[in-house]
Amino acid sequence: MFYKDLGIIEYGKAWNYQEQLFEKALSDKKEGIAPQSNLLFCEHPHVITIGKHGKQENLLFQKTYLETKGVSLFQIDRGGDITYHGPGQLVGYPIFDLEYYNIGLRKYISNIEEILIRLLASYDIQAERLEGAAGVWIDTQTPSKTRKIAAIGVRSSRFVTMHGFALNVNTDLSFFNLINPCGFTDKGVTSMQKELGYEINMNEIKDRTKSLFEQIFNDKIE
Repeated sequence: MFYKDLGIIEYGKAWNYQEQLFEKALSDKKEGIAPQSNLLFCEHPHVITIGKHGKQENLLFQKTYLETKGVSLFQIDRGGDITYHGPGQLVGYPIFDLEYYNIGLRKYISNIEEILIRLLASYDIQAERLEGAAGVWIDTQTPSKTRKIAAIGVRSSRFVTMHGFALNVNTDLSFFNLINPCGFTDKGVTSMQKELGYEINMNEIKDRTKSLFEQIFNDKIE
């Protein structure tokens, strides 16, 4: 598993880079070559992305207004509805061949959720899955308090993945007011900073998350 920290990068540039790695993996598989696993971490400037099944009504403001807020907009090819990315959010893009790991897409998403749940537990944040909704949540047993701390949206072709997850670490949550996050109107969003009351070191988050990828996928990161 090869790791690269892209730093703060515009969404379109990161998407193009993912596509290159994704197409290379598909080409290698077609030629009978084992594709390389790539794990990309980054942060994005303010951006809203709408998945291929996303509903436009979950975007609450016109594009012209978003531009005044410095927010770009992308219609993309991942699963899921609508979400926001911005500074202080850890975004991860695994380009993995699931056949190499001998798992299907559902197990892959479950593995990503498990990584994030364990990561949050290491900061004494109790997070969990919510039935029928991908991602990681807090207070799922109390619907009036249920809030999302990490989103997951994936594209897969011939068992090769792209796109991935977004964990709210020190994220400015006010930008989620521009959308119905992931299409939900009855659930909130939160961040590690909000839950803990202090700012989290992003490099520490990346190191812990990398280690958990190694543990869950049983693959050394280089």
